[in-house]
Amino acid sequence: SISGAKNAALPLMAASLLSDKPLVLNNVPKLADILTMANLLEQHGVSISESSDRNRLKMTLWARSVQNTMAPYNLVRLMRASVLVLGPLVARFGSACVSLPGGCAIGTRPIDIHIKGLEALGAEISLDGGYVKATAPKGLRGGKFIFPFVSVGATENLIMAAVLAAGETVLTNVAREPEVSDLAHCLVKMGANISGIGTDTITINGVKELGPAEHTVVCDRIEAGT
Repeated sequence: SISGAKNAALPLMAASLLSDKPLVLNNVPKLADILTMANLLEQHGVSISESSDRNRLKMTLWARSVQNTMAPYNLVRLMRASVLVLGPLVARFGSACVSLPGGCAIGTRPIDIHIKGLEALGAEISLDGGYVKATAPKGLRGGKFIFPFVSVGATENLIMAAVLAAGETVLTNVAREPEVSDLAHCLVKMGANISGIGTDTITINGVKELGPAEHTVVCDRIEAGT
């Protein structure tokens, strides 16, 4: 059997911020990045419990007591995927303050597409002292956004933001990796209204709130290949 994909598990963990009900994730791989994301979510106020079977975790994330919407540099710098909390935080709480990611082994990959996409959904964004500050005091609203180039992280961030935005959102030229589809399928289990999963155009009709769900992380295709 194949382990869960890290790059699917990380956005799924961030998606727990979208609901005040528990999200249960099965087949989560035991990796350092998973621990880093768990530490980041816990400092936001997410309650996390887990049980272990060999190299896999069953993780329950419950974001009913989130009071802190700031993701500090000392945690974000450890893992670029930390920026995935930006969309869920501003969608549910109306504000987020997330440090710009630090170094990345692959090279410099700015998050300008994340920012432009959130602005298309009505977020007001400023950069201050190395932090991205996003606000939407009246909530996000549906909109249309065409990705200038395919970005997995930005696709995931905008899908999560759009599920709670008022009205219809159409995202074009989105990433089609299986990890993106896995996130969308989990959000549908939570009550999101998403169509076009797996294609290059995703349509999302926002809902007022998401509920509880249980989801098994898709297998790691790189591990399967090797």
